Amino acid sequence: MKLYNLKNHNEKVNFSTAVKLGLGQKQGLFFPVELPVINNIQLSEILKMDFITRSTEILSRFIYNEISKEELYKNVKTAFSFKQPVKVKITNNIHCFELFHGPTLAFKDFGARFMAQMILSINKNNESVTILTATSGDTGAAVAHAFYKMKNVRVIILYPKGKISELQEKLFCTLGKNIKTISINGSFDDCQNLVKEAFNDKKLKESIGLNSANSINISRLLAQICYYFEAFSLIPKEKRNNLVIAVPCGNFGNLTAGLLAKSLGLPIKSFIACTNDNDTVPRFLKDGQWNPKKTVSTISNAMDISQPNNWTRIEELFNRKKWNLKELRFGSVSDSVTKETLKELFQLGYVSEPHAAIAFRLLRNQLKKDEFGLFLGTAHPAKFKNTVETIIKNKILLPNELNNRINLPLLSYNINPDFKKLKQFLIEK
Repeated sequence: MKLYNLKNHNEKVNFSTAVKLGLGQKQGLFFPVELPVINNIQLSEILKMDFITRSTEILSRFIYNEISKEELYKNVKTAFSFKQPVKVKITNNIHCFELFHGPTLAFKDFGARFMAQMILSINKNNESVTILTATSGDTGAAVAHAFYKMKNVRVIILYPKGKISELQEKLFCTLGKNIKTISINGSFDDCQNLVKEAFNDKKLKESIGLNSANSINISRLLAQICYYFEAFSLIPKEKRNNLVIAVPCGNFGNLTAGLLAKSLGLPIKSFIACTNDNDTVPRFLKDGQWNPKKTVSTISNAMDISQPNNWTRIEELFNRKKWNLKELRFGSVSDSVTKETLKELFQLGYVSEPHAAIAFRLLRNQLKKDEFGLFLGTAHPAKFKNTVETIIKNKILLPNELNNRINLPLLSYNINPDFKKLKQFLIEK
C-alpha cells in the first residue's frame, strides 16, 4: 500500500512506514495513492462473511501484500476480540448502531486495538516506541488499554483538564506502568497543538521513536471502515438502497472512515456530519468559509474540537472521487437541544448519551420518508453517568469496566500548554 502526504504529494511511503511515522513532513496526513473498489458481486460475497473474515478482506484491499492475509487475519481477530456492534431499534425507520461494547466502552477500541497489533507486526526489531496522543475523551482510554504493558512501547496521553467526564478520566488515568497521562490546562485543541509541535521537532521525534495514535494514524482510520460494512450487513435488504448514517463528529476520523467505506463500494446513500456548538465544519459547508472559533466546552465533550484534523482527508476524498461536498448533509446541536433529545430517547425506551443524541436529533430532523436511518452510538451512557442521570432522572448501572476503576487514584501529571514542559517530560519520564 502506497500513501502520499496531503501537504507534500512527493512524499510517498508504504503502509508500515505510515503507521510508524503517524504524520508526514509539515504535519501532513497520509492518504492512499490507490482507492480500491469492490464490485456488486464481490460486495454480496463480503457481506455474507463473519465480522473478522470480512474485516480482514476489507483491510487487505488497502494493505495488499505488505502483510500476508494469514497474519492480517490473526491481527484482526486479536484486535476485535470483543462483543461486536449491535443494532438497536429506536423507531420504525431509525436504529442506533452501538459501537461501544469493547473494553473501554467506546468505538475507539476498534482503531486503537488494530493499531496496537500493527505496531507489533511492524516492529520486528523491538525498537523503543513512544506513542503520543491527544484525547477529548474516548481516544485516551482506547489507546491506553490497547498498548497497556506492551513491551518497548511507552504511551503518553494529553487531555484537557476538567473537560472530560470523571469516568472517562478514570478509565485511562489509573493504569500506570507504560501509560503516562498528562492533564493540560487548556482545550483539546491545545493538546492537539502540543502533539503537532512534538512531531515538528525532528531530533525529538527520532530520539524517542515518536508516533501518534490519534485518528491521524492511517491504521486506526482503516480499522474503522470495517464496522460500516457490519452495519450495512445488519440492514434489511429492502432498506439498503436508502441508508442514511448520522455520525457524531469530533476530529472527523469516524466520518472519514465511513466515506472510505462508500468509496470502496458500500452503497450508503448519504452521511450526516453531526457536531455540537463547535461547528466549524457545518458553517464551512453552509457558507464556504473555514473559520474555526475558540473551542467551547459542552456536555458532548469528545466533540469539543474546533480544528478537526481529518477534514483534509475528507476534502481529498471528495476531490479524488469527484463527489460534491454539497451532497454531504450536516448540522450542529446545542447543549439545550441535546438535553431535550436525551429525554426524548429515554421516552422512546432508550438510554443514550450526549454524542449519540446529537446524531439522532439531526437524523430525525433530516431523514426523508423513503429513507432508513442509522445513528452511531459511539460511547456507553455510563461514561457520562452524572450528566445523563441528571437529565433523564433515572439511574444508570456502571458496567464492570468502569466499576472496577471508579475508586482507583488518578496517576496524571499536570502542565500548562507549554511545549518546553512537554518536551522535558518526553525526554525525562
